[in-house]
Amino acid sequence: MSTPSPAPARTPSDGASRRPSYRAVLGAPHARRTFAAALLGRLSYGTVPLALLLAVRDATGSYSAAGVAMALFALASVLLSPARAALVDRYGPRRALPPMAGLYAALLLAVAGATARPGVEPPAVGILVVAAGACTPPLGPVMRTLWRRLLPDPALLRRAYSLDGVAEELLFVTGPLLVGVLLPIVGPAGAVAVGAALVLSGTLLLVAAPAAARAPSADAPSADAPAVVPPEVTATGTAPAGTAPAVPPAAGQATAGGPRGGRLGGGGELRRAVLAAAVTGLALGALDLMVVVSAEQQGRPGAVGWVLAALSASSAVGGLALGALDRPMSNAARLPLLTAGLGLSLAVAGLAPNLLLLGAGVALAGLFVSPAVTTAYLVADEAVAPDARTRAGAWVNTALNAGSAGGAATVGLLVGQLPLPLCFALAAAPALLAVPLLAAPAFRGRDFGGGRPLRKSDSGDDPAL
Repeated sequence: MSTPSPAPARTPSDGASRRPSYRAVLGAPHARRTFAAALLGRLSYGTVPLALLLAVRDATGSYSAAGVAMALFALASVLLSPARAALVDRYGPRRALPPMAGLYAALLLAVAGATARPGVEPPAVGILVVAAGACTPPLGPVMRTLWRRLLPDPALLRRAYSLDGVAEELLFVTGPLLVGVLLPIVGPAGAVAVGAALVLSGTLLLVAAPAAARAPSADAPSADAPAVVPPEVTATGTAPAGTAPAVPPAAGQATAGGPRGGRLGGGGELRRAVLAAAVTGLALGALDLMVVVSAEQQGRPGAVGWVLAALSASSAVGGLALGALDRPMSNAARLPLLTAGLGLSLAVAGLAPNLLLLGAGVALAGLFVSPAVTTAYLVADEAVAPDARTRAGAWVNTALNAGSAGGAATVGLLVGQLPLPLCFALAAAPALLAVPLLAAPAFRGRDFGGGRPLRKSDSGDDPAL
């Protein structure tokens, strides 16, 4: 009598991996602890801008001084983000983040002390504000890098990025509300100090998590340091049976990651991610101002909050839906579709004859916002070697914020000169014009650091999600 052959072992692409859950994401070892610490620190990014604006205004008695200080704060924070991320890639979170967060918190406390009383000279407080912006720790890009270590399963990683994006968006809603609660108690300067405490405590808790123990390049082991590879976590939250341990390279064998903090690489795929983030940010920055103008033109300025709330809510829904998708489509193929959806829905929203339909159109556009941003981060993560992922995420984040600022500034010049529907169409145009570039296989070029594009596939990692 023959013995029946054993059933084949399930792989991460079978069964539950095809239907990942957010419970599996947060159930991975150390995921809850790491994510909670990152969110605590990133909450300061929702509180500090408004608190700084109010503190500088009260101390100088000038809205213009406060506006200039905040513009310079944002500029220093956004433009230097890739440089700060490069330090994390080079030295690892545990060595790079605490000094960065400590200096950032100390400068915020200095601003709080300087603005505690009125009569401060604008240049003096402006220097402190700009210095603080230059030291902002890149907790968002770092957390996205840590997700890759916590969740090697591609389907779970997409859901983790979706959850991360939605949570970050909610932090930017919660932050100003927290400032509103703090103002009657501690005043604007005290709210700045609370922001400093949030970022410092969140950063210290984040680097204390086991996931932050290794530098990013540990995902691609070097010749003088054997790899420490965690067991693969699938959508069921377990390691698949029969998983073989990773074998470190032989002495002297080169790895794809190269030296820590080396060239970024990424080539055309990273350019796609940065371009998509830039046009998405431009659309968002323009949309906020156009909603304000539309509400004022129709004599209902109080409706602005409801329309923008619809944008945030639908964006969160879209982000969560992206994580639940089970269709076999690569992130690179999904990115132009999401960008096209955002551009088309934004153009249609400009044709709305009243605020109710405008809210519906804005909500439709919001369904594409978080998925587009999340997918851009995923494409960037896939495009580069393990020791460059924090920088790649920082470039996407920089493009998103720079696009938002550019969109707001451009529309601010146009709304008084052109009909509002045309302004909506012009704001949608960059996203629509970017679609052929995002979809074209020929969208290639030298990478961000020169030389042959170095991709994630060069290091033997998983294929595109």
